[in-house]
Amino acid sequence: MENNNQNKGHNILVSFLGLLVITPLIILKSIGDIIINIGKYFLHLFYETYKKIKLVRVNFNIQPVLYTISISFQNLIKSVKLNIRNPFKYLASNNKKLNFPKRKKKTLFHYYHIPRLKLNLPRLPTIPLPSKLFFVKTKYFFFGAFFILTFVVIIQVDNLVNSLPNPVFLSLRDVPATTKIYDRNGKLLYEIYADENRTPIKLSEMPKIIKDATIAIEDSEFLSHQGISIRGSLRALYHNLTTDSLEGGSTITQQLIRSALLTPERTLSRKLKEIVLSVWAEHVYSKEQILEMYLNQVPYGGTAWGIEAASETYFGKNVGNLDLAEAAFLAGLPAAPTHFSPYGARPELAKIRQEEVLKRMEVLGFINKNQQEEAFNESLNLRRPTIPIAAPHFVMYVKDLLEQQYGTKFVEREGLRVTTSLDLNIQEMAQKSVTTQIDNLQSLNVGNGAALITNPNTGEILAMVGGRDYFDKEKEGNVNLTTALRQPGSSIKVVNYAAALSLGYTAASILDDSPISFKLAGLSPYSPLNYDGQFHGRIPLRVALASSYNVPAVKVLATIGVDKMINQGKLMGIESWLDENKYGLSLTLGGGDVTMLDMSKVYGTLATGGTRHNLTPILKITNWKGETLPLPTQKGEVNAVIPEISFILSSILSDNNARTPAFGPNSALVIPGKTVAVKTGTSDNKRDNWTIGYTPDYVAVVWVGNNDNSPMNRELTSGITGAAPIWNEIMTNLLKDKPDKPFLLTSNIITLPCYGRIEYFVAGTEPKGGCPNLITPSPSPNP
Repeated sequence: MENNNQNKGHNILVSFLGLLVITPLIILKSIGDIIINIGKYFLHLFYETYKKIKLVRVNFNIQPVLYTISISFQNLIKSVKLNIRNPFKYLASNNKKLNFPKRKKKTLFHYYHIPRLKLNLPRLPTIPLPSKLFFVKTKYFFFGAFFILTFVVIIQVDNLVNSLPNPVFLSLRDVPATTKIYDRNGKLLYEIYADENRTPIKLSEMPKIIKDATIAIEDSEFLSHQGISIRGSLRALYHNLTTDSLEGGSTITQQLIRSALLTPERTLSRKLKEIVLSVWAEHVYSKEQILEMYLNQVPYGGTAWGIEAASETYFGKNVGNLDLAEAAFLAGLPAAPTHFSPYGARPELAKIRQEEVLKRMEVLGFINKNQQEEAFNESLNLRRPTIPIAAPHFVMYVKDLLEQQYGTKFVEREGLRVTTSLDLNIQEMAQKSVTTQIDNLQSLNVGNGAALITNPNTGEILAMVGGRDYFDKEKEGNVNLTTALRQPGSSIKVVNYAAALSLGYTAASILDDSPISFKLAGLSPYSPLNYDGQFHGRIPLRVALASSYNVPAVKVLATIGVDKMINQGKLMGIESWLDENKYGLSLTLGGGDVTMLDMSKVYGTLATGGTRHNLTPILKITNWKGETLPLPTQKGEVNAVIPEISFILSSILSDNNARTPAFGPNSALVIPGKTVAVKTGTSDNKRDNWTIGYTPDYVAVVWVGNNDNSPMNRELTSGITGAAPIWNEIMTNLLKDKPDKPFLLTSNIITLPCYGRIEYFVAGTEPKGGCPNLITPSPSPNP
């Protein structure tokens, strides 16, 4: 309804404007027609007279000539039939010709007598011209010109109004706001913005001192004027002409309009727009709303826009924590942020400007003299304008997810508040462990390391150390190795054995660790070797997995089929095994690339009793107004392994006795007093070294190697050097002061004594009559 009324009013206005322009045009056109016709008729008369006079020279008979001229002139006048005395009557007649009052026809002979020719020369007829004709013409001309000028002015005003942005957009416009990424405890990790770092806050959250300081220095009449202040402009002009400092003449409302809706160009048209919009805005918004928008909008130097971003940039604190000296310092910046910048060519100007603000506050009664002096003498602890970033590999990982979900422009401008799953305390602990240990491994040609810590019950990422030093550009420190494809070595064997247990194998199944060669069509024979270069004869599956023997694992895979392992790996969270045809029996020894994220899901599946939880780096997303936004889509839970198999694998990986043959009883894989399942892995030529361990509450994945995939020193020993010490330090810190939490035994598990220990079986797979005696030959070297 409102739109219809607006359209109706617009149509009426257009009609009126059209009438204003058409009327004077018609009048001017009529006046022009009169002048043109009179001139045309006179020319015609003179031409006819000329022709008759020419005939007189030939025939020497002047009487018929004069008679003809007289009749021709009278007929000409009659043909005009235009009453000049009343042009409006002419217009009203719809262009129909008007007749003069009928008169008695008279010839030239009635007026003149020519004795020699015995002719009466008639008097030339006179066209009835009113005495005020010139005045009438002039009056109508200026009347039309006035209306045309009025119309032009209306059009120009209309164009000016149409070019003005509506002040309503001050509150409705898309104001760029900074996206902030926090850890799970609310600690700021990183800020994302394009060109303007802005954190909008409500006026009620700002301290009174910042409002008073801003009003004092920028617009002391803010609460009383209606958008513009003549006295303020004159005072600023006088101040700028008589002192070396600068004082703005624009009101706070004008500055807001200029910053938010107009360009910074210094032209008369821009100034007129600024004045009109300022008065307009004062009738749309309250003084509180205008002041809030101003403090959130104006620049404070560099990329800091708005008082909150300025407070964080210059003092590293929220605006609510500013004291008087700091508030006065910030209030003085918007007038000329570059000129007064403490990081500019003349940093002393910032202090001078602060003093001006404090003096104005004292003059206006906002503070007393003592407060002014104390604030001025206070030392300001300014910090260098840098972009703070904690957990850099993680926040860049989250930033990428946000941009995939919402788009880059949205993330940079919409002021998202992202609460992540990261625990900054755990992150810093893990980062310190990685950095310290990698520095100690330089002699073994270990250039980098990474760590990933997750909560297996939720998939939440608690720490992501993507490298030794994110800021080491020479060594590609910004590369996030937790997302890079690397070979997992023997750490992938848990997938192979999970598939085998689901197909009838048990922890007590006897595997033959002896030499073997697999002949594949078109390929050289494949002869796997153990890490220690020896063969260990007949051993239980428990020992084969815990001690990470290669030959038994390959034989098991050859029996169940590579496709079974691939399917099991995908169920447990591996996303990089896309082309099944490219993998062979070496897959169980790390022949298929994976990421640390994949391996965290694989081992997290075992930690939770067989349920896979996809990794979740983000807990909550809102905009700066507090409105909740959808999280990046995550897949649901997957039952990848039955709980009984999960428990058996966790039992094997936490059995220090079972891994002692390969790693010894006191390796870095042992966390004293804690039940922890752990597995190592080293790729061919020692290009990748892994240690992955878990409890029911934590999964810790650690990798060491080189970004360029160059091999490490062959003296690096899996489980003793490399990733294991880093993993041990991280896991020890995680479990410190926490009670031991063994893996839960499920009801469908059968226990039997086997090979000198109690073994666990999925009900129905236990050996009938118990486990046979096992004669284990001594290890033999590789022939």
